[in-house]
Amino acid sequence: MTELYARLANFTRTSRLLMLLALLLPIFLAAPARAADVPIVTEILAPDADLAEGEYLWEPARATVGRIEIVADIARDRLYVYRGGVEIGRTILIYGNDDKPTPLGSFKILEKDRDHISNIYHAPMPYMLRLTWTGIALHGSGDTVDNRYATHGCIGLPDEFAALLFRAAKLGDRVTVTRNWLPQFYG
Repeated sequence: MTELYARLANFTRTSRLLMLLALLLPIFLAAPARAADVPIVTEILAPDADLAEGEYLWEPARATVGRIEIVADIARDRLYVYRGGVEIGRTILIYGNDDKPTPLGSFKILEKDRDHISNIYHAPMPYMLRLTWTGIALHGSGDTVDNRYATHGCIGLPDEFAALLFRAAKLGDRVTVTRNWLPQFYG
């Protein structure tokens, strides 16, 4: 520890502030969603639709214009897709385990890669929509997406749904990761 302090003493005050900023920046970028960061919802799909593992609802013709916005509710194990405030898709999801939790907050899609392979876990991540440069993404996780499984922090979706979402989503589209999304609609 003394060696670390000695090294820090060699840096200028500005350098130390820049290092501190670099350490804290990821925390600020993944801050919890604020009211202005969440989509305005005007219509939803069937509110009582019960989904089994691998199932999904997908009705893009309900809204053909507007930006895609995605909400992942990790308390309800559901992912919702809206276009112009109208829900066009819904599926079940899996998320990070206790050792590698999925971060809450509002994110932009930074990268798309149809055939991505994790460089950390060397596992396939089909239809990957990157949310952070530290490895958090939405991606296909096979058809056994249910609460018996977990990820290393990503949001896993049924492959068929992930493919549909991959085609619809654009770079820069917003993804909100939250708990207990819109209880007045979804119970």
